[in-house]
Amino acid sequence: MAQVAVPDPRIGSWTLISAQSSLDPPNRLSIAHLHEAVHVVMSGEKHFDFTAARNGHDSPAPGNLGFNQIVLHRIDKRQAEVTEKKDGTVVATVREQLSKDGKELTSTTATAGHADQITVWTRRGGAKVANDLFVGEWTQDLSKTRLRQGLVLKIEADGNGGVRFLGDYSYTAHFDGKQYDLKNSRNDTVTLALVDSHTVDAVYRRDEQVTQTDRWVVSADGQQMTLSATGTLESGQRLTEKLVFKK
Repeated sequence: MAQVAVPDPRIGSWTLISAQSSLDPPNRLSIAHLHEAVHVVMSGEKHFDFTAARNGHDSPAPGNLGFNQIVLHRIDKRQAEVTEKKDGTVVATVREQLSKDGKELTSTTATAGHADQITVWTRRGGAKVANDLFVGEWTQDLSKTRLRQGLVLKIEADGNGGVRFLGDYSYTAHFDGKQYDLKNSRNDTVTLALVDSHTVDAVYRRDEQVTQTDRWVVSADGQQMTLSATGTLESGQRLTEKLVFKK
């Protein structure tokens, strides 16, 4: 099967449509981009949590009921196949089909000796890829911000699923939970986590100690970004700040 080297359009947060599915709510599905992989979490009646490489090779998936290995194949831009294995033996195959408008995801699970199980999910938030929302030039909205610093931020896609951040300080990082070096900053590293298609958490460290945690939230229309920051300055003073930016 072909491996498609484009951002996975399934990335985002999904809610189960119970009337069309064989699972009972509440169920939530989250698919997040990691460097050369995707992180999948499903919670509710069933709970799955695994990271699958995008190269079609086996990936370990410990802690899941019924399987401990996973294989992800991108078939085309709207289809993917996930193979669940237990100690090397295939136990289930999941075929995922994204609707043309990108708002609905249908999963068909085939298991030997059982009828196919179909689950249908609707997208929460609306954006297919977080980069689409966060990338751009952002200017501080002075009418909505207590601290009138006149900040300008520039966020660029790095071409490999990550971002380049340019502001008072700069960095290039992926949404993979790893630490990346900062330039022109009082902190040493930053770690990015994709919460959903509209939200990114950034954790900053200095001397291996967490010094600041930011949450970036982009509005539904993609034109406003709110930064909520908490941390500790080198003087020991506690920092709590909320800034609003507009494109």
